Amino acid sequence: MKKIAINGFGRIGRTAFKIALTKKNLSVAAINDLTDTKTLAYLLKYDSVYGRYDKKVSYDVNNLIVNGKKYPVYAEKNPLKLPW
Repeated sequence: MKKIAINGFGRIGRTAFKIALTKKNLSVAAINDLTDTKTLAYLLKYDSVYGRYDKKVSYDVNNLIVNGKKYPVYAEKNPLKLPW
């Protein structure tokens, strides 16, 4: 299984995240975005173009949680400083 990290959770990052969750050979290891997890969860759940996401979406301080699985969220401006 290949692990990916998503740098930027705008419309393209959220779409890539949703697609990755449907692939058996991909695993999302982390997300990097400067926005807080509460806002990221809301934007994932309610998209003005793609509509409401049919998965259960929640969050805590450091994670986006989809269907009970936690995805770590970083807020690092410089991607070279990320832990991968």
